[in-house]
Amino acid sequence: MRLPPPTPVTDPLPYLWQGDLSGDAENLTGCVIRGESIAQFDALLHEINPDAVRVDPARLQHLMQWLLALPVEVAHDVLDRRLQRIEQLRAMLADADWDTGDAARLRLAKLLEYVDREDDLIADQEPMVGQLDDVLLLELAWPTFASEAEDYNDFCHYREDLHPIGSGSEQRAAWIRDRLAEIALWRHRLEVRGGHYPPGRPVALFRVI
Repeated sequence: MRLPPPTPVTDPLPYLWQGDLSGDAENLTGCVIRGESIAQFDALLHEINPDAVRVDPARLQHLMQWLLALPVEVAHDVLDRRLQRIEQLRAMLADADWDTGDAARLRLAKLLEYVDREDDLIADQEPMVGQLDDVLLLELAWPTFASEAEDYNDFCHYREDLHPIGSGSEQRAAWIRDRLAEIALWRHRLEVRGGHYPPGRPVALFRVI
């Protein structure tokens, strides 16, 4: 069975909705988004994550309507938790102790450049939905960054808790070494718990005559 793609938070946006809406996307505030702008957004998304689903006017319209129908505090939470993930990616890119590869760095730069624009798919000043396109781009591009983002998050916790010394590469080496040791210990404990007898043929302690 194929697993769903990873998302930046546990509750994914409902972007896989299918319906019969078509044409330009118009939310409840009267903001109109033209089809050509959505096509440009979709092209950027697929530069970052070629395997992402397509973004079309119908899905975007439904997503805006869904967000605007939420209680205000819930809608802000939907956006804020994803915006925090964007800032974590920004921190990862800027961290001299981390070694993001050139290809991932280029994809991240494209995502952050879009997020930092004010004249993007949905203008940032639009009430509530102004940052929806930013978090949607993050959501659909996330599989590209998910593994490294989780590794970086674990490395940050390790660095904060244990204060490893040395250069960034030395700190990363210490982190990998200690995590591998933890995995080896965990596997050993599983093997011990799973075995009822020591290896080899059991030896009889008594003989009845």
